[in-house]
Amino acid sequence: MSERFDIEKVGQTFQDSLHGEDDIHLGEYLQAYEEINKFFQLMGSVFGFVSSDVRSKIDILEEFRSNDGTTTNFKTIKTMIEYEINTDLLKDKNYISGSRTLLRLHRGLEFVYEFLNRLSELEEHDKLHNCSKEVYNDTLGKHHPWMIRKGAVLAMYALPTQGELLKRVCVNVPRAKEVLPDMLKNTKTVYERTDSLYTHFDLHGLP
Repeated sequence: MSERFDIEKVGQTFQDSLHGEDDIHLGEYLQAYEEINKFFQLMGSVFGFVSSDVRSKIDILEEFRSNDGTTTNFKTIKTMIEYEINTDLLKDKNYISGSRTLLRLHRGLEFVYEFLNRLSELEEHDKLHNCSKEVYNDTLGKHHPWMIRKGAVLAMYALPTQGELLKRVCVNVPRAKEVLPDMLKNTKTVYERTDSLYTHFDLHGLP
């Protein structure tokens, strides 16, 4: 069993990740995502495939950071993108791109934000399969092959009620509900900043 998901930690770490007016510290971003991955793991088989993919993406980006040495190429999302563009690394088919890797996490973050936002609007007894299916199809599902989409949507019928899920994933449900609005606000800010950077550098279509 995975450790419980700490909503408060995600919100605080994302707040700490904000850099300047439009940038994100990559280290703090990945720290927050480590916590988010616990959420995917605790969702069970529904998003097991997402969890393993997230794990590999975090590991790739952490390796880039650890190998960066005394340079600042992988200090923030912007410096990473600029470095890979300026050195033509995005055109190198043998290079595992940090910008491409982060784009996959960015798409996952949209799902997490939208799902938790919808979750906060439900009552304890409300079932989650319709909500999760709609959010998945509008976010992550757009980037997954048909077979994965079909399997994920079918698995969502096994999701419990809102109250049961919160008990499963959170250590302290009343505290989680209390801090969720701040966590959602900080997550949205990080998502929008990252999205704007990918728009500015025209990288949303990275294959």
